[in-house]
Amino acid sequence: MKITRLSSLAAVGAVAALSLAGCAANEGTTSSTGGTEDSAASSISGTIEATGASSQEAAQQAWVTAFQTANPDATVLYTATGSGTGRENFISGASDFIGSDRAYTADEIAAGGFGACTSDDILEVPAYISPVAIAFNLEGIDTLNLDAATIAGIFAGDIANWNDDAIAALNEGVELPDQAIVPVHRADASGTQETFTAYLEATAPEVWTNEASDEWPLQSGEGADGTSGVVDAITNGVGYIGFADASRTEGLGQVAVQNGDEFVAYSADATAALVEASPLEEGRSAHDLAFAVDPAAAPAGAYPIALVSYLIACTEYEDAEVAALVKEYISYVTSEDGQQVAAEAAGSAPLSSALQEQIATALDAIVVE
Repeated sequence: MKITRLSSLAAVGAVAALSLAGCAANEGTTSSTGGTEDSAASSISGTIEATGASSQEAAQQAWVTAFQTANPDATVLYTATGSGTGRENFISGASDFIGSDRAYTADEIAAGGFGACTSDDILEVPAYISPVAIAFNLEGIDTLNLDAATIAGIFAGDIANWNDDAIAALNEGVELPDQAIVPVHRADASGTQETFTAYLEATAPEVWTNEASDEWPLQSGEGADGTSGVVDAITNGVGYIGFADASRTEGLGQVAVQNGDEFVAYSADATAALVEASPLEEGRSAHDLAFAVDPAAAPAGAYPIALVSYLIACTEYEDAEVAALVKEYISYVTSEDGQQVAAEAAGSAPLSSALQEQIATALDAIVVE
């Protein structure tokens, strides 16, 4: 099933990641349903807690602020723990909903046991679509062109020096230093990491012989916790290179990734082009909207490493107030207004209008009584 073209914004912006637990001021603003209203008129109340994807952190900061401003009696607490921890918390019942840089697999859903829910029927909807940037720290070099095989060789540890012939051949005229490469990966289970390793598996199978995984499969390289840990390691280490949500890599050197005959720098437009060409996975329910993104099938001009990050919730909760608040919050996040807020805060590619409508229908699966 093809998704119609995503609307897009231009350049990627960057914001600092802030604590998400603060309450917003009581001012009239955009409502959770996309209109403008006096926040005092809102009847939405209660507290919900979420954990999960650190890639969403900047967007969640903006979403929470806007939502709580429109709904001053509602509190949304989002803690960026990483996708893997978020999924574990949803199963244990420690989180009312979660952010995850991948959907649960069909086998995981069949196993059930989602402790936050009163049934094993869950809702998964895309909320945040963003480039995964390959960022580096080299003095005097702001951009580099790299193809899939070279990227795979660097992170597999086969290409160990910045002036290696494989890198030099793709960057004529760039004075590369005789300096060791230090590749950085996520030490925690990460959907961003799974997105990146899926790219390597799909586009450079001769070099990257590991399966896509949210856990780093090699002993080589340096591990760091969370998106912030990866970015901090690169920022503080000359010769370092790593991958992270693009919204967090401003000020670092950036890799333009080869796709076909051209090298494509990340942008919301180029990322939207990849997701636009991707179908939804077959065999899932009408309220389980998981994309099947194939980096090897990226159309011309598309940036081939795209993170599709989800919000995952129960369709049935024991507490009706929690159910209503989760539904209202996800409805806001995936609305046109919510997507605009995320695009401005984190440079993400907004969901298409057709997908927004599909998500709105899927949200009807959440039982509010």
